Amino acid sequence: MPSPTQRALTAIPERYRPFLVKHRKLVKFLVVGGTCFVLTMLINFALKMSVLESKPVLALTIATVITTLVSYVMNRQWSFRAAGRKREAAGFFVVSALAVGVNDLPLVASRYVFDLREPDVSHLTQEIADFASGIIIGTLVAMVFRYWAMNRFVFTQFSDRITQGQDQEPGREPERV
Repeated sequence: MPSPTQRALTAIPERYRPFLVKHRKLVKFLVVGGTCFVLTMLINFALKMSVLESKPVLALTIATVITTLVSYVMNRQWSFRAAGRKREAAGFFVVSALAVGVNDLPLVASRYVFDLREPDVSHLTQEIADFASGIIIGTLVAMVFRYWAMNRFVFTQFSDRITQGQDQEPGREPERV
């Protein structure tokens, strides 16, 4: 019986399969990131339209922190599941805390350096600038930073389960990540 990964690959056009297999960790990371991006956007807008209407940076920070927790679970269980567990949670949250700051910087610059806020600009211009700087630019810069830092500092070693060959079927090699 084919594995879920093998079944998923059969649904993908043949010409893309080699790239996806070769870069599967990146692809998984991007799927997790895309899911968390949508969740961040929804939480951010919900906060900005209700309790944090006058505090857009705080709304983005809270949304990013919540989705960082979701991202940790998803990356741990799927994207980087063959990577080591030693000190990973602490490293993940240190990198993520830095990434939250990286994510907020473009919004801070937009609002408080370039004054793209009411009354200097219209409400629509302010919201477009917030979206472009905080959600789009901030998320992209933070994503690149997170991917680099997670590979470099957090998920660096193979887990004992994989390297010792436990929990694997006889005659089957460990799954590549």
